[in-house]
Amino acid sequence: MTAPHYPHGVSTDQAESSKRTTTSLPALPESFLPVEHALYRPRHSARQRTARYAAVLYFFLPLAMLAVGLRPAEFENRKLAEFPSITDGWGFFTGLEKWASDHLPLRDRAVAAADGISRGIFGEAPKFERPQGPVGPVQTTPPKDPSLDKPEPTAFVPVVEGKDDWLFLGSDVKHACRPLVPQADTLARIEQLRTAVEASGRKFILAVAPNKSTMVADYLPSRYFGKDCAQTARDQFWRDIVTNPSTLDLRPGLREAEKREGRSAYSKTDSHWTHDGSLVVAEAVAEAVEPGTTKTWQTKQVATHDRPGDLSALLGRQTTDPVPNFSIAPDGDNGRVMPPPFGDRDPKHLTQDPGRGVLSMKAGVVGDSFGYYSAPYVAAAFTDVRIQHVEGAAKDPHALGRLLAETDVVVVIAAERNLVGGVYPMFRPAAVEAISAELAAKPRR
Repeated sequence: MTAPHYPHGVSTDQAESSKRTTTSLPALPESFLPVEHALYRPRHSARQRTARYAAVLYFFLPLAMLAVGLRPAEFENRKLAEFPSITDGWGFFTGLEKWASDHLPLRDRAVAAADGISRGIFGEAPKFERPQGPVGPVQTTPPKDPSLDKPEPTAFVPVVEGKDDWLFLGSDVKHACRPLVPQADTLARIEQLRTAVEASGRKFILAVAPNKSTMVADYLPSRYFGKDCAQTARDQFWRDIVTNPSTLDLRPGLREAEKREGRSAYSKTDSHWTHDGSLVVAEAVAEAVEPGTTKTWQTKQVATHDRPGDLSALLGRQTTDPVPNFSIAPDGDNGRVMPPPFGDRDPKHLTQDPGRGVLSMKAGVVGDSFGYYSAPYVAAAFTDVRIQHVEGAAKDPHALGRLLAETDVVVVIAAERNLVGGVYPMFRPAAVEAISAELAAKPRR
């Protein structure tokens, strides 16, 4: 037999060893082989270890900070993301990133630092979304209308910066242009719930809190992304919603209050109305239940407090707006200072003695941030009021239905943007059906 021929310089033993190495796998894992072995591979490179340590730090730092008492701040006009449930399947992993981002300690300070650096060094607000257009010239002094010296806007933004430093919530625009649910469907669900409430022997009232961008439109910038579609959707919404016989259009009352008080009912750097708006909705609800109820009401401004602006916080700034506090004397004699807005979203039960200017009936008030903020003022009109944040409709609509089944009047206070965008939890199909069933099971005689 002819011996195999190997290239010059390669011995028979070396060739056979190489042949064995390449034709069979080693008995040990690659990382356990000698470093000089041809198949040796390190188990983890320095880069892999760095990435692993960074991932562990990213996800477990929030837990460590909670353990030492450091709590993340809610500064984005929404609740922080909750820890995902293991029952969510793959949604557990996608939700974990959102939870970790929201609960990063001192994230509000980081946003503030980014804003200060951007404005102090570059003369412009930080970009919270990826820019899609040309970059304009640096402005050393902000113009009265900040949109005029900027490139044409090409994306929705969290905060619309208006004239004279007025700020507006970007969701006012985005929800109008890209609603989660068509307006016609939302209006149909409102009508479905109204019919169910009235069929159960109760009165139904829907008070729509206008957007700040609706009531203080003169301070909107001349140019902002979504301007045309937002205005079209807004105008169509108000034309349609006021046709519902149970809807309270608060716009005239807010304009009258502004003229009477000489100030806007909306804060300059916050997305909500002030106690001026709370008084307007309280009087409107009382009159809708029984006209003439508020004839004896006497209101008096008793204090002013500084409220941190939730919109300026989104830009990394810390500002406050002066907000007046009032007392209400339903009978015209005995005024009482209204309690401050609630610090949590749990159900509340408020009562008072009967008297002039007070309706002797039970009311259920459901509201979003506008309604929950105003609920203590609405409570001045009734002897018995049960108050629930609208998030209760998302968590347990049957429980909300049972709460409302104990009342004579169902009052829903909803922000315009939440109705326009189709994101008001109480008007989801499942919630409407659950609440309707609970009311039907316990009709008022």
